[in-house]
Amino acid sequence: MGKERPTIIDFVDKYAGIYGSETFLREKVGDVWTETSYADTRNEGRLLAAGFMALGLEKGQRVALISEGRNKWIFTELGILYAGGVNVPLSFKLESDHDLNFRINHSDSRFIVASQSQIEKVRRVVSQCPALEKIIVMDDIPLEEGEMYLSEIRFMGERFLREHPGELEKRTATVGPDDYANISYTSGTTADPKGILLTHRNYTANVEQCNSVISIGKKWVMLIILPLDHCFAHVAGFYYMMCNGGSIATVPGGKNAVTMLKNIPSAIRETRPHVMLSVPAISRNFRKNIESGVRKKGPSVWKLYSFALDNAIRYNREYWNMGRPFVTQWWRAVLKVLFDAVVFKGIRENFGGRFKFFVGGGALLDIELQRYFCAIGMPVFQGYGLSEATPVICANSEGRDCARFGSSGRTVRPMDIKICDEDGKEVPHGVTGEIVIRGENVMAGYWKNPEATAKTIVDGWLHTGDRGYICVDNPRFLYVTGRFKSLLISSDGEKYSPEGYEDSLADGSAYIDSSVLYNNQSPYTVVIVVPNRSLLYDAARSAGKNPDDEDGRKYMLDIIQGELDSYRNGGRHQGMFPEKWLPSAVVVADEPFTEQNGMLNSTSKMVRRKVEARYADRIEYAFTPEGKQLYNPKNIASI
Repeated sequence: MGKERPTIIDFVDKYAGIYGSETFLREKVGDVWTETSYADTRNEGRLLAAGFMALGLEKGQRVALISEGRNKWIFTELGILYAGGVNVPLSFKLESDHDLNFRINHSDSRFIVASQSQIEKVRRVVSQCPALEKIIVMDDIPLEEGEMYLSEIRFMGERFLREHPGELEKRTATVGPDDYANISYTSGTTADPKGILLTHRNYTANVEQCNSVISIGKKWVMLIILPLDHCFAHVAGFYYMMCNGGSIATVPGGKNAVTMLKNIPSAIRETRPHVMLSVPAISRNFRKNIESGVRKKGPSVWKLYSFALDNAIRYNREYWNMGRPFVTQWWRAVLKVLFDAVVFKGIRENFGGRFKFFVGGGALLDIELQRYFCAIGMPVFQGYGLSEATPVICANSEGRDCARFGSSGRTVRPMDIKICDEDGKEVPHGVTGEIVIRGENVMAGYWKNPEATAKTIVDGWLHTGDRGYICVDNPRFLYVTGRFKSLLISSDGEKYSPEGYEDSLADGSAYIDSSVLYNNQSPYTVVIVVPNRSLLYDAARSAGKNPDDEDGRKYMLDIIQGELDSYRNGGRHQGMFPEKWLPSAVVVADEPFTEQNGMLNSTSKMVRRKVEARYADRIEYAFTPEGKQLYNPKNIASI
């Protein structure tokens, strides 16, 4: 790129220079797919950048952007970045006024750019966003007070470039690799979200890292069916395709996400992509539709399909050991080639006929689905990452040595990775613990949240909060197993992760601050609860109870039991978690979990084994007839 640590501006300038007139963007306008070159993509970004400068945007100031995926989304982001601004990409799936105005206000956005399908959301909250100076509308619709068209920004940019030659170049020259490119907000379903600060270099570094684990062909087409606001679409989508000479197509939008989903099949047929980004929900839906179509062709076709599928799955094994040992698998290889031509080629034709693979992310894709898509000749190569890592940490890819079903793939390079136990100490390969990484793809921090930043990034290492292990026989491969919490083990040996219940209880109950489930081959599950004593005392007093006497304490214990019972049949949270793992006995903790008492580590993560050690006698007591009772003397004393 000409620089060791290029900015996104350097990146786009370079590849627009290399690929120039070749197609980079594909978008359906009316009934026609249009093509936009690399050079024109850069030029549109520069025109909007000059327009933003004419509007008064200063370096480092924020512009929010909410739209379905389309060319103008990309032009707008490039315009913001070339002007030295920071894009605040907002999900078009945001529906509540609070979710939207929080992000606009928290980011201190001066302007917001919105498409026609999203403008009403913005109009609803504009009165609650005092720092918002102007709403910029992508489409030709009637404007309201305080609004202007994006086309007007472009026109202002043309005039600015004529009247102020060299000014845009001066501005872009001030943009450095450590300047912020995006504030990307987490989903934040039960609390206000955190704004992830991603720099120019975070992005360009992660693109370089991606090239160490996956490769594509020049002029390949990627159909992007995921929202552009997420950094996964940025890195694995348009920036990665740009540096490899490919092009991207966006699914025609609509009034909402449902309309866009309906447009996916026709977009696939018409753009004939080589590769797509996917998430497990989309992959499952693809399989469902494929098999529904096969079943409609009759029982004989279904039987042939099922036999071909079984043969391919058995031949492919775990991908890296495909067709081995040859002496016993050669005949499956012959059948696989035959059935691929007779059965699976027709399925792939529905995906345009030149499809190579999916890149999967967003969540873990179960191994059975990985085997399925590989069998029909359209592998889903599972990857893993998180927004705080911009986001790619590892990925599987084409090539016998480049993929293992069940794994999340080879870790990107250059990047340091280690697996740590609950005390933060590194563990050997093959041992499960927290995934911790260090590299240029690690975010700059959380916007206006130094406390959360300090807990997540420790001495340059990003603590992902995810659980996994490094493959023993090939340490390049990472296996992600879930969030970094210990498993429960029932008396019959079945295992279960308690983290979902613990998080839900803490998030959903005002009366419970935190909890720990315990079951170590035990007859039933015990929960250690840290109550919110202040709210419980207030509730007792409101009910005419004295929280300091036994009757009042029993009343507060009843409130806690009611929160726990809400997950059982008939409760408001019924069905969220298997009934088998719900707690049958309660231990009321004497004190909160803190760093000072050793029950939280330096990154404020609960140290399960220390909690269990601290309450070992109470846990043992909970498995006695007296201790299993809610109103046992120790709970009454602790509450």
